[in-house]
Amino acid sequence: MTIILLFLAALLVAGLAWLFAVSPGRPDPLRDAAGNVIPGSISERVTLDIGGIPQGMFIQGVDPANPVLLFLHGGPGMVEFFMEQEHPTGLENHFTMVWWEQRGAGISFSPDIPAKTMTVAQMISDTVEVADYLRTRFGQDRIVLLGHSWGAYLGIQVAAAAPDRFLAYVGMAQIVHQLESEIMARDYMIKAYRARGDEAMARRLEGASVSMEAGTSPEWMRLRDGAMHRIGVGHTHDMDSVITGIFLPMWRVRAYTVPEKINIWRGKLWSRPFFWDALIRDDLRNRLTEFALPVYFFVGRHDQTANPELSRAYFDAINAPVKSFYMFENSAHSPLFEETERATMILLNDVLAGTNALADAR
Repeated sequence: MTIILLFLAALLVAGLAWLFAVSPGRPDPLRDAAGNVIPGSISERVTLDIGGIPQGMFIQGVDPANPVLLFLHGGPGMVEFFMEQEHPTGLENHFTMVWWEQRGAGISFSPDIPAKTMTVAQMISDTVEVADYLRTRFGQDRIVLLGHSWGAYLGIQVAAAAPDRFLAYVGMAQIVHQLESEIMARDYMIKAYRARGDEAMARRLEGASVSMEAGTSPEWMRLRDGAMHRIGVGHTHDMDSVITGIFLPMWRVRAYTVPEKINIWRGKLWSRPFFWDALIRDDLRNRLTEFALPVYFFVGRHDQTANPELSRAYFDAINAPVKSFYMFENSAHSPLFEETERATMILLNDVLAGTNALADAR
């Protein structure tokens, strides 16, 4: 028994030593193919006072003169800089990429944030303030705004409220009416698991209620993410586990310290309750269809987190100077990270040019 305990203690010490070694709390510099730091490139973390509290972001780009792209992560409260490490996009070669971590999330989490400020209106104000900082710092009149999932729910409202700040709005996995999407996802998964012969999971999903009247039950929320990932309709089409696909990779990201990695999960748990009930019941089709800037939707064919049919119906109802819809056939919830080459081509050739040459034919 003593030998076993000593062995376990040694493993724990080794694990903690590894964790601290891969957690210096700063992003790695950008390097060329030969491993040399690219002269004039940016790879930094910045903390600013935004909306009265310190908020952080990671900024990376090979040339500060490139267009700025502000990425709004999902959640609420779920940061995504780790995705750039696990599924490199290479967008820092074309854009100055800004991975802002929103109020209450990641390096912007603090238990001292006043709960009364955790509102969509404040999040919209924060986003505009971040955009103004970036516009001033990089000398650009307008920047690109890309929102993912919850970030798309937030981002499209920002785009409507402050179109003069943005060259274009890109909604990835665009939320429309999330409660309707949850109901559709449950129906889809019951059929999918039954078709796979997994009657036990199908019955568990049937017992996890989701309805327009009662919303999302605790049973559904406990089953939802795991069940989605097991059949490839969650965060990415090839991700079959939240643990191996999200939880473990997050601990390997060098840009965070160990306490900050813990705060990523604290922030996710803390942020979500402020927004979830209102988010799922808000139907954007009924109140937000007129835009004064180009609007682009990136949608994954296999996405059951934000239903593709709802995204398409919403897109069809939108009026904008330019609008384009792109279905990514091999993606689930994260086309930018799943089909990077096509997403990059669209960003460079359609979004920056303000055109829709690569858009799907209706």
